Amino acid sequence: MKVLIIEDEELAVKKLEKTLAAVDPSIEVTGVADSIKSAVDWLESHQDPDLILMDIELSDGQSFEIFNLTAVKVPVIFTTSYDEFALKAFKVNSVDYLLKPVQKDELKTALEKFRQNFSKRDAPLGFEHLVKELQQKLQVKEYRRRFLVKSGSRLVSVDIDEIAYFYSDGRLIFFKTKDQRKFIVDYTMEDLESMLNPDQYFRISRSFFISIGCIEKIDDYFGNRLILQLNPAVEKEALVSRERVADFKIWMGK
Repeated sequence: MKVLIIEDEELAVKKLEKTLAAVDPSIEVTGVADSIKSAVDWLESHQDPDLILMDIELSDGQSFEIFNLTAVKVPVIFTTSYDEFALKAFKVNSVDYLLKPVQKDELKTALEKFRQNFSKRDAPLGFEHLVKELQQKLQVKEYRRRFLVKSGSRLVSVDIDEIAYFYSDGRLIFFKTKDQRKFIVDYTMEDLESMLNPDQYFRISRSFFISIGCIEKIDDYFGNRLILQLNPAVEKEALVSRERVADFKIWMGK
């Protein structure tokens, strides 16, 4: 079996080479690439290996970019320091990964799995889709940190940590700050859903996003809903809709 190692840490490369030799002396490491650029160059100028051992984090970015720049026609075993739960879906989709530092028994099991499931030139079914899904899981999403709003004839920048909740009233969307200032924002509730960090804000209904710090009291309400007492006080009832109650309780208990 011929293996390409894509890894930017020299010590990690040596450990992988040593572990591969211990697992199966017939394995040949045909190349080592330490960056996205060098990996792409290698793949485009050499015969395909049978298998690639690929670290997710490289010196010039995440190795997923390799798949955007060249065709990867062989199976890949990712090596990573990421938490296993973030990668659980990939374990069941036949795209394997190994947590660093890579252990001999785990590498042996992964190699056996690929020998059994894939022929020399067969990449896993749906492999490109799975790589994109994994990339999305591991990317750190940037959420809104402040809003620029009007206050009379002036423009005011309000930090997200100052905002207690957002709510709609008719066609307008407002937010109220913890010190009881009220502003109109030029976004829809759907826009806000992609802007607000879900660890900080929860959409309790079609018309409300609330921060966890503004909740003073939670009571049962008819129709299997909940009613919230917020601080600062709000002009309309803050109701958790029936279909969101279960997720709201999970969010509150994080």
